[in-house]
Amino acid sequence: MAAKRTKRYEDISRRPKINKRLKEVFADVEKGFTDQRERGDRILDYWDCYKCVLGEKQFYNGNSKIYVPLIRSAVNARKTRFINQMFPKVGRYVEVTTEDGEIPHATMSLCEYYIRRAKLKTQVMPALLEAGDIEGQYTIYVDWGTIDRHVVSRETKPVEVEGLEYPELGSTDQIIEETVADDGPTVEVISDNDLLILPVTTNSIDECLERGGSVTVLRRWTKGKIKKLMEDGELEKDAGKELLDAMSKRDQQAHRDTAKELARTAGIKAGEGSSTAHVFETWVKLKVDGDMRLCRAYYGGDDMILGCKLCPYWCDKCPIISAPVQKDPGLMKGDSLIRPGVMDMQITANDAINEGMDAAAYALLPIVMTDPQANPRYGTMVMDLAAVWETDPKSTTFAKFPPLWQDAFQIVQQAKQQIFESLSVSPSMVPQQSGKPGAKRNQAEVAQEQQVDLLTTADAVGNLEESILTPMVQRFIDYDHQFRDDDKLIPIFGEMGLRAAMERVPPIAMDRKFSLVWFGVEAAKNAAQIQQMISTLNVLKGIPPEMYQGYKFNAVPAIVHIVENTFGPRLAPLIFVSERDQLTVDPDIENEMLREGFAVQVHPGDDDAKHIQAHMAVLPSDQSGQARVHMQRHQLQMQAKAAIAQQKAQGQPGGPGGAGPGVAGTPKPGSQPQQPRGVRGPPGMIRPDSMPAAGAVGMPRRA
Repeated sequence: MAAKRTKRYEDISRRPKINKRLKEVFADVEKGFTDQRERGDRILDYWDCYKCVLGEKQFYNGNSKIYVPLIRSAVNARKTRFINQMFPKVGRYVEVTTEDGEIPHATMSLCEYYIRRAKLKTQVMPALLEAGDIEGQYTIYVDWGTIDRHVVSRETKPVEVEGLEYPELGSTDQIIEETVADDGPTVEVISDNDLLILPVTTNSIDECLERGGSVTVLRRWTKGKIKKLMEDGELEKDAGKELLDAMSKRDQQAHRDTAKELARTAGIKAGEGSSTAHVFETWVKLKVDGDMRLCRAYYGGDDMILGCKLCPYWCDKCPIISAPVQKDPGLMKGDSLIRPGVMDMQITANDAINEGMDAAAYALLPIVMTDPQANPRYGTMVMDLAAVWETDPKSTTFAKFPPLWQDAFQIVQQAKQQIFESLSVSPSMVPQQSGKPGAKRNQAEVAQEQQVDLLTTADAVGNLEESILTPMVQRFIDYDHQFRDDDKLIPIFGEMGLRAAMERVPPIAMDRKFSLVWFGVEAAKNAAQIQQMISTLNVLKGIPPEMYQGYKFNAVPAIVHIVENTFGPRLAPLIFVSERDQLTVDPDIENEMLREGFAVQVHPGDDDAKHIQAHMAVLPSDQSGQARVHMQRHQLQMQAKAAIAQQKAQGQPGGPGGAGPGVAGTPKPGSQPQQPRGVRGPPGMIRPDSMPAAGAVGMPRRA
């Protein structure tokens, strides 16, 4: 008889061997957070530099309290440039590599939808880039979230008598209430102070877990959150009640709360007047049923194990994705870009500007020197409008305080240059940083800026894409296979969702059938490559077949690549249509989509008469008018098919043929999209000064 296997939803924290092992793991976790407290204090100092908070490290303590936002400007410049590089305007963020060469357009579109739903561009990535530059570590937590919405709709239906519909008797309005699940992947940015990786001498999270280590995230839960997890079965009920009882008795200031500190600098009193429990969420491999299995355990302190279960995800991967901004040999965590040297330059700039502003206050006030013996009535020398001084002007002079503020601004400018150089802020990230002050930059300076910006940005963003974004989109597809319900595809995604249901694959075969990679950097450099592809295709089509014996010229993959990178993943399948994707849809399925108000396209292979007859049943409840529009398209398609059939019967050509080589409007084989000097170029041609930004190597120019 086979041994009973542990289910993913079973709590295993009470098993003696596992309980003993968990206590050992959590003892190491508590010590690990204590050991990295010094690093956490430094990170909070770095955040103060970004939030422009004057601290105790300032040497000068005068009247002025000015903060020069040098580090903030540099980090924001990097953030803006990197986001634009990772999220190109074409709207294609993901590239798919398949073993059979076929591109799953529906899966790509679904992944792009999840990217927009998770608000990666507007919320997640800006916060992640800030945390990376300031803390030295990129860390996200990828999960699946569901929001139930109880929506109400009004539908018009025919009059029913004893369960039978009678359209001729009219229609009635019915109020229908249903529960709609708005689910999808969620991405959470984790602060470095809340992340512990043991051992620290490892290269990745997977390697850490394989070596018997652990990955822990510090959670701060309110009483409502704890009760919700107890109801969902994530926490063991007895341990959860014990945690609730202990919340009011325990000192919760043992761990620095980065989010709370940042909220305080923003003027928000976060967490004031409310109690939270500090809970460790630890991922570790434990021996379950004779095998080493990935598990998630919760720990509330004082030997209080709140629960432990097998990894709830079918892909059996840790949801924590982390990578250093700059990798140090043998270490998982990296150092902050705002190292003590950069922070010292920021402090120096603050001291200089405050000293300069105090000196400027004296410089703006006149110094009056007079002889009290020659001017005994010097008390009348009062600054006022139309004032009269009863003094001898020859014995009264004015002195000017030295303009020391000018020297202070020079010190600030030098500190700014040093900080920007240390943070690799290229001139193109901050406009008008090169060239002479007040003078227009020449073409050589512009080209140099673009080339430096491209190389610097591609290097920095490439690390982020390979280590964070590519694993993240792969988790999106893994979670989609596990949590998404096929019955919800059609009302949510329409025809695209229908195709996605047909192309789904088990996660165990995903890496073998196709793999997803982030495409941001390559898309930004792709303009020049596409232009070169068009030129090369124009050359290849003019080569006679006898010159490449044993090969066959197939331009379809190149054309698909050009169309997708030009128009994006949503328009490309509609512009350059694959015959394999043109599958007729059953009219009953189309009726369900029309009732939901989706615009359903007709297919050339549809039996138009049959479809029109089937769609008649939707007309009484067609509030959006999509059914009528769809039936009109079927009628127009029937007329077009009849006209084509009549032309073929009369022997007339079906349409004009394409222009051959040499015909006006078509380039000759071998021609390049360029023009002589002084001649207007073809539409869409990239300007020579913009070629480095498009991925081409810029030609050297004389300054």
